[in-house]
Amino acid sequence: MNGSVALTPEQETLLIPLVAKARQDAWSDPILPDETAAQVLRGLGRTVPTLPVLRGDAFGLALRARQLDQWTTAFLMRQPAATVLHLGCGLDGRIDRVRPSPQVRWFDLDLPEVIALRRAVYPRTEGPGYQMIGAPVTNGQWLAQVPTDLPTLIVAEGLLMYLPEADVRQLVIRLSETFSSGELLLDALSPLGTRLGAWHPALRASGARLRWSLRDPRQLMAWAPHMTLLEHVGLLDLPGFARLRSLERLAWRTVRRIPTLREFHQLLRYRLS
Repeated sequence: MNGSVALTPEQETLLIPLVAKARQDAWSDPILPDETAAQVLRGLGRTVPTLPVLRGDAFGLALRARQLDQWTTAFLMRQPAATVLHLGCGLDGRIDRVRPSPQVRWFDLDLPEVIALRRAVYPRTEGPGYQMIGAPVTNGQWLAQVPTDLPTLIVAEGLLMYLPEADVRQLVIRLSETFSSGELLLDALSPLGTRLGAWHPALRASGARLRWSLRDPRQLMAWAPHMTLLEHVGLLDLPGFARLRSLERLAWRTVRRIPTLREFHQLLRYRLS
């Protein structure tokens, strides 16, 4: 593509994780090798990001994605023939990082305009094992396009916190009732995390708004009794932050000593059964 692609304020948020992953991929020892991120940026005609992405953000976003990638890989090792449903995929290249077997059917879903953009700049083409779906995640009609005959892994990264709680609840219930076997992976902010996130430079520049927060991971099981919490980990507890520079590392250690700050961002894994 020639020139820079124009993005709406909402679409600008897609650049936050994309730029962060592309930046850290260029490090001599990246946390999350992700060549696709740089390819997509070039496809967008972007060499200098329009959104501020701090070094600490690059660490955090890469560590979050790496943990979800590891859970995805572990699931596919246990279930070689499976379906993966990546909600709010944006311009992320998880399928290229995970490299699933030909027995896996992978679906990337996002808003129609985002999928149109993804089809224009994403290096992977659609086929029998890979399909993009353009639809609002809160509109359950798109579920008819996803088969339910195999164990299903659902990944919702950096998505649910932008939805109203009523929409998150409806989505969780709908997913638990549709897929009777598999897992749901997601990340969630605490109420304090939502308030702090509203002041993030990149979010403020894009005009995006954080809406949903989670106090207790068991809340989702109250909504959907067939779900079971298998694992949850705080973002700040993921290995890798020790590689930060001295002042950044000091700030990370200080924040981890305060429980309300330490739990501001959680990664969660649930069983669907």
